[in-house]
Amino acid sequence: MNERRFKKRTLFLIAYLIFALLPIYWMVNMSFKTNQEILSSFTLWPQEFTWANYQTIFTDPSWYSGYINSLIYVAINTVISLTVALPAAYAFSRYRFLGDKHVFFWLLTNRMTPPAVFLLPFFQLYTTMGLMDTHIAVAMAHLLFNVPLAVWILEGFMSGIPREIDETAYVDGYSFPRFFFTIFLPLIKAGVGVAAFFCFMFSWVELLLARTLTSVNAKPIVATMTRTVSASGMDWATLAAAGVLTIVPGAIVIWFVRHYIAKGFAMGRV
Repeated sequence: MNERRFKKRTLFLIAYLIFALLPIYWMVNMSFKTNQEILSSFTLWPQEFTWANYQTIFTDPSWYSGYINSLIYVAINTVISLTVALPAAYAFSRYRFLGDKHVFFWLLTNRMTPPAVFLLPFFQLYTTMGLMDTHIAVAMAHLLFNVPLAVWILEGFMSGIPREIDETAYVDGYSFPRFFFTIFLPLIKAGVGVAAFFCFMFSWVELLLARTLTSVNAKPIVATMTRTVSASGMDWATLAAAGVLTIVPGAIVIWFVRHYIAKGFAMGRV
């Protein structure tokens, strides 16, 4: 009976992996084909293998600048989100004040709101302040969604740290900055990794705000990929190569924080 269950679970896992990896494989497969082969035949692997699509992305400024712009504003947003969320999460986990639960819930409602709701206010504000088409514009807009998420994740990790550690450090003469950075922060490094991962991923894949608030100088790769139609039609091969390269940063981040994400699942905050 156990052996039969094991076989069923194995078959289900294999089927799930095939279902999950098939779109990625097909995108990689298309990235090494020509547009003619993509549109004319159905092949499981390239019949005319070519690197031209990747060469286009690495040599055309309109393509590779999109990756650079995305990395710049994603890095800015992640750093600012964690800088703001760490003290806020510590306050929610250690102190009780009037309306604390309501404020915490209000933060989460911002994360639940569709980005389209804030599109017009951001557009008018940035146009007035001259921040349109800048990296900081997109990074600041994404703070509205990433900070509540980071606070919620970090608060869960911080609540799991006994308060006696704080009291002992104060008795030993530690100042708050020294205690926070030398004792407390290393204890929640898993939470910081998880929060950084989700902030990175949201900013990396978000399209609506990034596309609307930029035009040329700070246009991200997600916006560039939506503008691949020319007089000759859709450039499927180059678009597939861009998609493959878009997955790479996320895969690298996941590799470095995979253990922290597993711990986040175990604590119920992911």
